[in-house]
Amino acid sequence: MRRREFIAFLTGALTDWPSNAFAKQRHLMTQIALTPEEFHAAYPKLQAWIQKTLATYEIDAQPIASMRFARLPLYFDHTSLEAARFIPIDRVPTPPLAAMGLDRFAAFEQGDFNGVTYLDRYFIKRPVVTEEALHFHELIHVAQWRLLGPESFLTAYANGLDEFGYENSPLEKMAYDAEASFRRSSVIFDADKFVAERLARPQ
Repeated sequence: MRRREFIAFLTGALTDWPSNAFAKQRHLMTQIALTPEEFHAAYPKLQAWIQKTLATYEIDAQPIASMRFARLPLYFDHTSLEAARFIPIDRVPTPPLAAMGLDRFAAFEQGDFNGVTYLDRYFIKRPVVTEEALHFHELIHVAQWRLLGPESFLTAYANGLDEFGYENSPLEKMAYDAEASFRRSSVIFDADKFVAERLARPQ
């Protein structure tokens, strides 16, 4: 599947996924879905915020190998683990979405999350920095960013958040499903391949 076809397919899949959850969430929604115009107006501001935030904290970025996790190398290849970095922090930074014209995401902006990923860097709260499964979850997001590219990732994430809420949004659901398998110590799988297949799979 070519990249342009893949992105078009993904957009359709995210709109349709899953039918029951979609129907329930649509019933509860009081706003119309995020429009392309809204997203494209906010995207340059969001992109600039991400770059500035990562530059500010890059001095604190640490290699994943420094944690000496035993299981992560079984799921991610060496190149992926070498490219990514994590940043221990007291509270993970979230963009000022309301100020960017995305008021509907105020709840996400104010959320107190254990981790958040931007490109190939992820922030993780210091009290949980030794939890290997949380690093695994964020590395799934790193793979999503890499495979989709920044604009397509943010478009898909925003649409999923708008339609389904945080935990049921498709990209988060994918990360939580993978993390659950990792926590169960079930059969080892190629995490990058898992992400690619889930992104391309009809929903």
